[in-house]
Amino acid sequence: MMATISDRNQVRRFQAFYKEYGIDMLLVTLGQGTAASEVLDSFGLEAVEKALLFAFVLGEEWERIKNGLQRQMRIDIPGTGIAFIVPVSSIGGKKQLQYLTEGRGFEKGEESALKDTKYELLVVIANQGYIEPIMDSARQANAPGGTVIHAKGTGAKKAEKFLGVSLAAEKEMIFMVVRKKDKNAIMKAIMQQNGLDSKARAIVFSLPVTETAGMRLIEEDEEKQGEKEEA
Repeated sequence: MMATISDRNQVRRFQAFYKEYGIDMLLVTLGQGTAASEVLDSFGLEAVEKALLFAFVLGEEWERIKNGLQRQMRIDIPGTGIAFIVPVSSIGGKKQLQYLTEGRGFEKGEESALKDTKYELLVVIANQGYIEPIMDSARQANAPGGTVIHAKGTGAKKAEKFLGVSLAAEKEMIFMVVRKKDKNAIMKAIMQQNGLDSKARAIVFSLPVTETAGMRLIEEDEEKQGEKEEA
């Protein structure tokens, strides 16, 4: 998953750039820059209105895109923005994989996993207005609560033609940190009840989480449950 952070007035410029690389499907949401600091100054990320653009790229595509960001977009110049990628550990089904990659020929290999990780971040992208049924499905599979942000889909003509699904609409993005052992069941529950064949048109994928803070109560409950099962 590729994330780009830029000033809001640069969104159209980045959209046009990514389109040159065959990436039409972007999710765009808005944010606010934080107060300036020495670190932020070095990146040119002062306290202004920001835009976040999310897209999915293949490993071999990233090298070309990165080179283009540096040469064409001059992203290394402070104030232009930053871009980074996060590995996706799993995607909820072949159809969703094809949708996210816009049918660009990616062949799914074995599910990637980091050793000794207890949690993964589930990201659900769905049509606006379907948060409750999605969360109901997730909770049935032992999911905790989630955090929701609003986003706007752009382009996705390839995905629409390929799958008959349009991303150019109001979207909700739901973030859930879940136990790794519960991940597959939660993803399956969401897909079965709120997947691409439903009105929610939900897409779900997971990102690896290497460290957590604030999960102590969940871990204590898990330990108590384990002690009861052993007894």
